[in-house]
Amino acid sequence: MLAGLIGIASMGTASAHILKLSTWNMDWLTLRPSGDGALPDDVPGGGHRDFPKLAAYARHLDSDVVAFEEVDGPIVASRVFSPKTYQILLTPDAVVQRVGVAVRRDLHVTVNEELSALNVASPDAPHQLRGGLDVTISDAHASLRLLVVHLKTGCWDQPLNQRQHSCPTLYQQVRVMQDWMLERQDEGEAYAVLGDFNRRLTLHDPLMQQIETETPVTLTTAAKASPCWGGEYFIDHILLGNAAQNWLVPDSLRVMTYKNDTAPAGLSDHCPVSVRLDMP
Repeated sequence: MLAGLIGIASMGTASAHILKLSTWNMDWLTLRPSGDGALPDDVPGGGHRDFPKLAAYARHLDSDVVAFEEVDGPIVASRVFSPKTYQILLTPDAVVQRVGVAVRRDLHVTVNEELSALNVASPDAPHQLRGGLDVTISDAHASLRLLVVHLKTGCWDQPLNQRQHSCPTLYQQVRVMQDWMLERQDEGEAYAVLGDFNRRLTLHDPLMQQIETETPVTLTTAAKASPCWGGEYFIDHILLGNAAQNWLVPDSLRVMTYKNDTAPAGLSDHCPVSVRLDMP
């Protein structure tokens, strides 16, 4: 049962050590025209996107760090996240739906090696999967390692013995993700894994239970429901590991909904999900 509806909150400027961390799937954000060979037939091109409104929502979100998914490069990302405010970084994947991050310019960013192993598709597969963006965010006092992911769609809540459809691919990606988490655990780094998991993770989900067996993390969306587009289960998540679990500001989970917009035309079929961290 869905519990605990999360609503939009007023957004103020973060204090020196309070970090607002968000994830936002931008829904095929591209400047390519409709009919471009890189886009599926049912995906319209950039001409239908309301970039001024998306940019206004990004300013209202007012996040220090925004992990984003389904973005076709830094140029189109800069139409939403002002380069005057944010550093914009993306994976080098040769796909339209890349993952990336917008980081406020007063924070230091170290780009680590891409987690390309998340692309578990064979080299000759017609559709390649997305790698993970691995960066370290630092202020003058503490550092946070981030892994931005966008996992395979289609395995929403099936059991772990499901061997049809997208589930074997998703489970393989989660194993890769867990290996990265185990490295962070061994190194004692505060970390977050965030993005579009394409999985309705809950504390009762067997996949989430499997993750926690080896890599104890805080599922910040646990026991909550998203108000995005009228109410739905979360598939966009923020997992916190090691010291970052203790940094989570209680009850800081927020979902930014699209005020007075009743359909996602020109916007996105996902809403930004955020938490606040009290960094030492």
